[in-house]
Amino acid sequence: MVDRQDMGEDAGDAPEEQIKTAKPGMKNAFETLMSPKRKRNPSSPPPKTSDPKLRLNLLHGRDALGAYIAAPATFPTTRVLSHDADFVIIRDLYPKSSVHLLLLPRDASKTKLHPFDAFADAAFRALVLPRIADARRLVASELRRVHGAGSTAEQARNAAMERGDDVLPPGRDWEAEVMTGVHAVPSMSHLHIHILSVDRHSDAVKHRKHYNSFATRFLVPVEDMPLAAGDERRHPGRAGFLNEDLRCWRCGRNFGNKFARLKEHLQEEWETWREV
Repeated sequence: MVDRQDMGEDAGDAPEEQIKTAKPGMKNAFETLMSPKRKRNPSSPPPKTSDPKLRLNLLHGRDALGAYIAAPATFPTTRVLSHDADFVIIRDLYPKSSVHLLLLPRDASKTKLHPFDAFADAAFRALVLPRIADARRLVASELRRVHGAGSTAEQARNAAMERGDDVLPPGRDWEAEVMTGVHAVPSMSHLHIHILSVDRHSDAVKHRKHYNSFATRFLVPVEDMPLAAGDERRHPGRAGFLNEDLRCWRCGRNFGNKFARLKEHLQEEWETWREV
């Protein structure tokens, strides 16, 4: 079983560009991140309890994602980025990259399924894949907002923006820096899809398990599903993904079990990656 810190919410401030591809009815995401917290909607209150320990478990235990699915409007916009009748997008509470979101389906028939079973349903795939694409663009927009000023590939675009040009060069392909997937053994009870930048730069990456759960085949890309019956990713414990040597996601350097050395190296790679 993976650490509960695979669960989610966290990203950044309002982006320079707005994502205009969101489905009708979806509330905008990063534009509201710095807004004051919205008042709770009394018509859809979150789970209540007089027991503070139980309340903590509701928000941080294995069932914590259920509160976001059931009553997304009761959470601040710094936590729940967008929601409609079918999906909720939240920031990862323990992000494993600089931008890390979770997409939560709200269909009661799917929320407690293992992702491999959910993605075996063609109707579900047809519904969720466009939403994952929207979330990818959202993460890419935030990456451009945060890192665009220092990126070599963005220089021509930035100059055109300063001149006020009507047509902008494409700049860096930030969407190529986004990965999406599900864990072979989810740590949370409710179905969730990870959409995150590739950098694995986060204080929440604290040990080998955290890193390998996003840097090995333990993270199954959504484009690989549905998995074949004999795919080894259906048996991650047998395959030993989480116990594999620590390898840099960018250059492939093998650090064995030296997590502290890997973290130092990741910081160096982070600085280089941002400037590409």
